[in-house]
Amino acid sequence: MILLADGGSTKVDWCLIDQGQKIKQIYTRGANPFFRSREEIGEELKSFLVPELKGYSIDKVYFYGAGCAFTEKNEIVRLAIADNINVSEIYIGSDLLAAAKGLCNNKEGIVAIMGTGSNSCFYNGKEIVSNISPLGYILGDEGSGAVLGKLLLGACLKNQLTEGLKEKFLTQFELTPAIILDRVYKQPMANRFLANLSVFLIENIEDQTIYKLVYNAFKDFFLRNIMQYDYMNNEIHFTGSIAFHYQELLKEVAKELNIEITTIIKSPMEGLIRYHSHLE
Repeated sequence: MILLADGGSTKVDWCLIDQGQKIKQIYTRGANPFFRSREEIGEELKSFLVPELKGYSIDKVYFYGAGCAFTEKNEIVRLAIADNINVSEIYIGSDLLAAAKGLCNNKEGIVAIMGTGSNSCFYNGKEIVSNISPLGYILGDEGSGAVLGKLLLGACLKNQLTEGLKEKFLTQFELTPAIILDRVYKQPMANRFLANLSVFLIENIEDQTIYKLVYNAFKDFFLRNIMQYDYMNNEIHFTGSIAFHYQELLKEVAKELNIEITTIIKSPMEGLIRYHSHLE
């Protein structure tokens, strides 16, 4: 029996798998080791994951998560899991590798994540061989929920939205300029706060100022990430909540750039289950 996890910065999707069959699915809050400590992650697992695993004997844990691309960061997650789950083998890998395995299996292709953050790679069917660094929501993460939220706030506070939309946004989320600045610059988890605001964009996508904001953010993602790979000769796969919910607009941007998208799915978990069931 294996415990498989696909974790973003906002949430972690855990699946208990026995001989290729999904026994149970559990969700916990994000476990990005760049933003959360061993103790914080451990407390989350103790409170919300461990009670759901009572009565099951787990042989291996495979955790794929945002921020898990560096040995020292991976160790934070590994130790948090080891503190709370009695298991002989714990594997930690990046959420990007999970997406590649889940979407491509053993075939090569270009894989992109668009969720709270964004990332991309070229996968050769076995491993990631090329990756344009995402750089996080301040320097990069083009097209992500966090960056869309950041762009929305900037447009709102600098009066770049259609008349009446600024007031609608601030009222809907019960925000003021002072609260916004405090949440972004002084409070933890600013990326989650920003990503949560991006729902306003999809609700008002027919407005031209909103449409252009999202369109240009997606175009930046293609230009600064996808088009640095051999995109004309490889299949391109997208996963993540932003890619899934904005897929029609994402396809429009791709068409303008003469790029064909092969797959857009919300989560790579089903493919990841098949990948690991085959290994076991």
